[in-house]
Amino acid sequence: MKKLKKNLFLLTGLFLLLGAGGCSSESDGPDNPNEPDIVQDYHFDLWVALDRHGGMGRDVQTLVRSLDNLDAGQPEVTFEGTGAEVNSILSLETILKGAYYYQVPVSGDRFAKYEIKDNQVKEIKARRFKTNTYSTRKYTHAWTDENTLVIMAADGDGKSVIWTKLNADDMSIISEGTLDIPMPEGGELFTSSGILTYRKSDNRLFYFYYAKTGGKRGKRVTPMMTAVINPADMSVQSNTPCFMDCEMVGSAYGELLQTTTVIDGDGNLYIACFTDSEDGVEHSHLLKIPAGQTTFDQSYDGFASSGKLISVMYIGGNKIMAYAREDSLGTGIDDFSHYYTVIDLDSKSGTPVVCDGKPLAYSSGRFSSRMAYVNHKAYIGVDGQGSNPQIYIYDVATGKTSLGATMAPGYYFEQIRVVENVRD
Repeated sequence: MKKLKKNLFLLTGLFLLLGAGGCSSESDGPDNPNEPDIVQDYHFDLWVALDRHGGMGRDVQTLVRSLDNLDAGQPEVTFEGTGAEVNSILSLETILKGAYYYQVPVSGDRFAKYEIKDNQVKEIKARRFKTNTYSTRKYTHAWTDENTLVIMAADGDGKSVIWTKLNADDMSIISEGTLDIPMPEGGELFTSSGILTYRKSDNRLFYFYYAKTGGKRGKRVTPMMTAVINPADMSVQSNTPCFMDCEMVGSAYGELLQTTTVIDGDGNLYIACFTDSEDGVEHSHLLKIPAGQTTFDQSYDGFASSGKLISVMYIGGNKIMAYAREDSLGTGIDDFSHYYTVIDLDSKSGTPVVCDGKPLAYSSGRFSSRMAYVNHKAYIGVDGQGSNPQIYIYDVATGKTSLGATMAPGYYFEQIRVVENVRD
């Protein structure tokens, strides 16, 4: 207990020394003129659970409510009589682009496209599996253009990696196949999902994966591997192991719950991963594949703090907002040990987010995606111990943090999503 109190004291001091910005009732200062507005007509979807946080296949009752804004000054946000109950149709692990959600739904028999409107889930288009089949929650994805969605995962027995290209307009299957990569030596199964991302600057797909032993709790036997893929025909251009004996963060769920890769304005690709020490403690790293290259820069690690990165989000200016875990405060899904920090990708330094000179409260919810970015502002959610779920608004141009909307008590805050409004 004495050690825990000492850690808390030291961490608080660090937050106060390095904290990102102050706090006010509203953000002031101009938006960054070098970053155009990415969405003009949008709303926010808030996802909550009722009995406990979701993730790791937990069966939780999930509600979604749409709000025009998340500013302070509005009544406490409640879901009673206003939220859409979605868990019978949709899982928390979902893809969002523009106005629509895409996923392999709870039924687990098709690809589907949805709209959440007027507290109802509406299926827009659906396409049953053809040859390749996928499980709810266990796949990864990337968009190669505005309308082409690529889904990938290990097949049913984990012996190969399958892929499917979809037309997002009508959800028709463009093509499908099996990725031409061998099982690494010593491996029996591919990890269920891996991480897939697309880099537009050189028109390449990057698939991060590893191999493991058999069984339900198979152990990883390879470092993180990187398969570089031509999106036109899905041919593998290169397939190399990482220089570090690490694995990707959130690999079992692709990037359906959290975002673990970012690409900066110069075309550098970053991925959050972690290594295990001899005593089993996980330590995160933020590795970089430089623009135009296909292998990691061995001299670069953008995460210098202890603990584990959970999710990363690019906010412009070669900076990311990160949701991370302080392991000394607990490593469980529901432990109050998660915090927000702004990482400068150039200096490789982290600045914890503060408000009124105090660090934001530690949050519970390891698999939560309570970060959203739109029009030069990052919206971040805190699910603190003994307090209502709270939204804060980080102004990227000024570095100031302001209070946003507050939720009524009794909800487990899961996700913030920025959703474009459907044009009638």
